[in-house]
Amino acid sequence: GKQWYQRRVRGSNSHNNNPNGGDGQTGDAGEGTGGTDRSNFLEMQGEIENYPAPYENTTFWSKVESVTEPDATAKDIAIGFWSSGYYCGEEKHDDVCATGRVFDGDNSLNELLNNAPASYFGHVLKFKESVTVAYMCSRNNNFSNRSQKGIMWVVTPEQAAAAKKRRR
Repeated sequence: GKQWYQRRVRGSNSHNNNPNGGDGQTGDAGEGTGGTDRSNFLEMQGEIENYPAPYENTTFWSKVESVTEPDATAKDIAIGFWSSGYYCGEEKHDDVCATGRVFDGDNSLNELLNNAPASYFGHVLKFKESVTVAYMCSRNNNFSNRSQKGIMWVVTPEQAAAAKKRRR
């Protein structure tokens, strides 16, 4: 079977943080410019970590390919997800990145993603094999009560059925 994944991020540049904001999400407890919301996707070495792994130490990106931009390399995909679409990758990929920026070592991306696009529709990923990845968002990860982390398991139907039997 085919396992596909698309991480679509819808952020905001104009969230109402005043009391009775009308959406149940009042307050401004996150990081970054007030009234904004951003998210990115970075691989960690394990779920107990609280910092991203350097690209050279990751395994997730080599196990996926882009359906929406077949010419994108593993590093292009990782750069797009890390920068929340601020950079397209090492090469420009018009179908997945509106900015046209390529990452050539510059440091123009704000560390809190303030200048990244509010929304990023990224790549539709196809998994080449089963994978488990611990991931995080770097924006609201300030070592206090805020942490945006998760674990993704991609398994075959047979692996899922075997796991279900073990749980009984």
